[in-house]
Amino acid sequence: MEEIEFILDSTKESMIGSIAHLEKEFLNIRAGKATPQMLGGVFVDYYGSQTPLSQVANINVPDARTITVTPWEKNMLHPIEKAIMIANLGFNPMNNGDNIIINVPALTEERRRDLVKQAKAEAEDAKIGIRNARKDANTDIKKLEKEGTSEDVCKTAEDDVQKLTDSFIKKIEEHLAIKEAEIMKV
Repeated sequence: MEEIEFILDSTKESMIGSIAHLEKEFLNIRAGKATPQMLGGVFVDYYGSQTPLSQVANINVPDARTITVTPWEKNMLHPIEKAIMIANLGFNPMNNGDNIIINVPALTEERRRDLVKQAKAEAEDAKIGIRNARKDANTDIKKLEKEGTSEDVCKTAEDDVQKLTDSFIKKIEEHLAIKEAEIMKV
């Protein structure tokens, strides 16, 4: 029974990881208003090493359509500007000599649909992660059954894994519905 508890716990942990990854990916899909997280995936060449933007500059959002990036060192203005362009986020950074100003354009209907597609793709990836965790758990349970664990115990464990899978798939659907509504809201 201890092995089965371990399998269930590690499966649940893996599924929680899939949800956490999905939430992180959803933060990168912008839904109209500016947030510092939009630049979360930007890495700057800081003296030869790739460093997250948040570790070389302050990122502020003075209003719903503007992000300002103030580097801690003036000589980092151009590398930061270049890194934002390379990140291909659809932003056009403007350098005023002291900081970088990014105007976040309003989303067009077409762009909103593209973002919804992107969100659905991320949700599908998370579901694949959940299903893979289920498959791994069921494989481990089958091994235990071959090693002599009773068939009833293994069947119950497989049912528990399926219940876990269903609950996490439902959570992904809920996250997706919220993100979709957020994206489509004008």
